Amino acid sequence: MTPAELSRAVLRSVRGAVEDGELSVTVPERVVVRVPARGGGGGAADLACSVALQVAKEAGRPSREVAAMLRERLAGVSGIAGVEIAGAGFLNVTLTGAARAGLVWSVLAQGREYGNTAGRGDGQEPGRGCGPVGLRAAAGVRAAVVAEALERILPAGGITAKAEPRGEGSSPHSAVARGRTEEVAPHPVESHPHSPHQDWRTLTARLGPDEARWVLLRVAQQDAVRLPERPVQRESNGRFRVQYAYARTCAMTRNARDLGFAAEPGDMGDGRAVREVWAAVAEYPGVVEAAARHRAPDRVARHLEVTADAWLRCHDVCPPLPVGEEKPSAVHRARLALAEAAGTVLANGLHLLGISTPERL
Repeated sequence: MTPAELSRAVLRSVRGAVEDGELSVTVPERVVVRVPARGGGGGAADLACSVALQVAKEAGRPSREVAAMLRERLAGVSGIAGVEIAGAGFLNVTLTGAARAGLVWSVLAQGREYGNTAGRGDGQEPGRGCGPVGLRAAAGVRAAVVAEALERILPAGGITAKAEPRGEGSSPHSAVARGRTEEVAPHPVESHPHSPHQDWRTLTARLGPDEARWVLLRVAQQDAVRLPERPVQRESNGRFRVQYAYARTCAMTRNARDLGFAAEPGDMGDGRAVREVWAAVAEYPGVVEAAARHRAPDRVARHLEVTADAWLRCHDVCPPLPVGEEKPSAVHRARLALAEAAGTVLANGLHLLGISTPERL
């Protein structure tokens, strides 16, 4: 079960309560489903929804009472193992193993389209009413790199961006608006005093295009960027860690092929490391939507770090390949499928940022 599928199930529950006369509210057009923050009251839940708080005022009833009503309706939905009420009325949903595997199937089936939320029609359409948005890069290479990334992120998040072809300037791609225009003007770049950073060619000659884009996009736009002296090829560097994690997922697929088996979504086990990877994969489309809505490529970059770190931890404690004389099992095939789903998120996110996806490092 994907967050989008749970969103539809929640909307059906609200609609059913209205039709049966249990609630007197306008059925929302949009219900947001998210992965609950670990340690934030979500417990072991896979997904969470605040619809009870959304409709309680109109219903004239306490939000926890509305949540209890909806919990009863959701409890019988296929793929839902349990529903708990937290806080003021949040619905925390735990999925069955088969439902978690269903998300992995969906990610692998969508491939490069996973996370592209445009036109999905699931009750969570982003950018509603925004219309086409044009981007014009303000002065400076950082603003131009942000604008270039947004040209990919906005359509993926359901917002149409229009830009004219590249013109003269210091950026890899200068975005110039037609129609309504937003000027992208992040905080300036800080660098070593002897390292000119205004020129894209000079910057990439020093850092390489991948590192240059990462350091300019990873930091929130209101914050200054400090450019490193040179690219660092170790795990303390977020860009390297993300690319390395992606390359490891590719290596798992190659090594599994050599051992004579392939990925097959299924029961991955219920360990914390596995659930953290699943959560990072499930949350990715929502991150893309938020990055588009807030014009914030840094949200994508930070989520890629979260996904990479979760996958690397899981690889160490729940290896997707058999060890020693162990034979490949259904669990190994399921964990390999989860690894490939994580790799899909990493590759798609890096593509949105304009950064390469090496299969070997």
